[in-house]
Amino acid sequence: MSNNFKTTMLKPVFIPSVLFIILLVLFTMISPELANETFSSVKNFIADKFGWLYMLSVGIFVLFVLFLAISPFGKFKLGPDHSKPAYTNFSWFAMLFSAGMGIGLMFWGVAEPVMHYVAPPTGTKESIESAKMAMNIVFFHWGIHAWSIYALVGLVLGYFSFRHGLPLSIRSALYPLIGERIYGGIGHSVDTIAVLGTVFGVATSLGFGVLQINSGLNYLFDIPIGITSQIILISFITGLATISVVLGLDGGVKRLSELNLYLASFLLLFVFIAGPTFFLLSAYIQNIGSYLSEVVFMTFNQYAYDKISWTGSWTLFYWAWWVAWAPFVGMFIARVSRGRTIREFVIGVLFVPTGFTFIWMTVFGNSALDAIIHDGFALLPTAVSNDVSTALFKFLEHFPFSGFTSIVAVILIAVFFVTSSDSASLVIDTIASGGKDDNPVWQRIFWALTEGLVAIALLLAGGLGALQSASIIVALPFAIIMLIAAWGLYKALKLETIRNESLKHHMNAGRHGKISGTWKVRLNRIIEFPNRLEAKRFINEDVISAMKTVKEELATYSWDSEIVHDEVNAISTLRVEHSLDFDFIYEVRTRNYDTPTYAYPESINPTKEQKKYSRVEVYLQDGNTAYDIYGYDEDAIVIDIIDQFEKHRHFLHNTASLNPVVPID
Repeated sequence: MSNNFKTTMLKPVFIPSVLFIILLVLFTMISPELANETFSSVKNFIADKFGWLYMLSVGIFVLFVLFLAISPFGKFKLGPDHSKPAYTNFSWFAMLFSAGMGIGLMFWGVAEPVMHYVAPPTGTKESIESAKMAMNIVFFHWGIHAWSIYALVGLVLGYFSFRHGLPLSIRSALYPLIGERIYGGIGHSVDTIAVLGTVFGVATSLGFGVLQINSGLNYLFDIPIGITSQIILISFITGLATISVVLGLDGGVKRLSELNLYLASFLLLFVFIAGPTFFLLSAYIQNIGSYLSEVVFMTFNQYAYDKISWTGSWTLFYWAWWVAWAPFVGMFIARVSRGRTIREFVIGVLFVPTGFTFIWMTVFGNSALDAIIHDGFALLPTAVSNDVSTALFKFLEHFPFSGFTSIVAVILIAVFFVTSSDSASLVIDTIASGGKDDNPVWQRIFWALTEGLVAIALLLAGGLGALQSASIIVALPFAIIMLIAAWGLYKALKLETIRNESLKHHMNAGRHGKISGTWKVRLNRIIEFPNRLEAKRFINEDVISAMKTVKEELATYSWDSEIVHDEVNAISTLRVEHSLDFDFIYEVRTRNYDTPTYAYPESINPTKEQKKYSRVEVYLQDGNTAYDIYGYDEDAIVIDIIDQFEKHRHFLHNTASLNPVVPID
């Protein structure tokens, strides 16, 4: 029984997070009116005094992420140099889309354009100009700004965890700045903020989702709209999310994400064909042009001279919502993006989901506006003003088969609900466990239930307004953490660039090593394609002997070093300790390949065993160096180790001028 309830929770993160959540939920349920007033007051204060910080931060995130993609830093991988992506591009995109914005697109796809058309921030309402402005604002809120926030956190987590072996947690971003102190109080505080931000950010989305599902079921089956129905729906769908959580990333999240994409594509295609198709094509092109021409101004526009509160109700809410979601979505996309380069990651995360989102908003938003302006569909603005959550279903009434499409929409929202909850549960569990991802199932179940409970509490505290307030409040401290994390990532990438340059331009003019002996020995090595047993024997005898020689010589200079040798798998590692800097690591292991067609003359037909061969490859701190030392004699291997050790020392010398933080024991 005890094994079933073992825990990997990191208490300094788990306990403060849970206590804060419990206190807030109790406060909300005991006094919902006071809670609503408190949320609103704090939100208004933050929007008034710190709105500029949100706007400036998000602008910096966009510029920084784009800079990483076009700079030489873009070549580095989220993982060792030899790593490859675990998922196909289709599965990768499906998971990005479902985790990032699924419920939000369903909730706001029709409602937001209509609301901006009826009540624009400036200008004449319900005019052609307000319609253009509405789509421009929608593109701005759902474009690359949102995905830049996600991309930044995903890059930070993927780079430090997969490439440098640090915990898969937000605290790792601070390593270049504070060193080993990430494992102390500062790191615990950062992860606690990340947990709370994720819980409340996801609860906000779940709240939107259940409001819309309730409206859809009322439209289809006359199920009453009210807090009782919404609590029942949250409980039911949270139960489904818990089942998906138990199945894990590949078993649950991946399959549901792909189902999401199919259902969303079907609904999108239906509205596109049944709606004003050619108008939508023209509107899409014009919307993109308007977005590109206005995006810089809108990024920093706070309506400071107009003295209106529109920004706090819309743009600041969205920026805060995306920031609150950033730990969850960032960690999730980092986990499914291992092996991709920074450039590939940024292009995929920024532009592929954004492109789909723009298509979605054009099809649903412009179709709604066209129905209002040209078809006299006056019922839609009235319905949106009365209850935002009914917008999608009232919109579908304008098309044939509205009953069927409404059922598809309810199913899609529910599946988005489930994928958001189970993805968030996996991520929160990882953060609260100090970066561990092989955790007991009950912990993930606990967080899935907690998200549902917080969503219920926020609905009790004022519904949509409380959901928006919670996002803006919780996101503020994490926005500051993200700015610090961006600086830490830049500093780490700068160090890695210097290290790579040191490896290329070190003072040693020699190559990786040289083979002693005659030209016949050299020719034999070029032609020979050893099998795995021969490669393993070479490591277990020649390589380990060379490492021992280097270790003994280093000991005469009082250098601490160790050799770790796995004889069964033929993996040998020499580590030289630099207590105040990066250790030197020289690892040798076998790697199997298909024998190339040029390996044998045409007159020889290779056997089945000869169609595979093994290389004895060197791995340094960043992974595979892509060269083979099979056939080197002991002296040549020793020279190669010394060459790489010299390069490492040259790297340490170059980085000394940057005054890196000294890790604290």
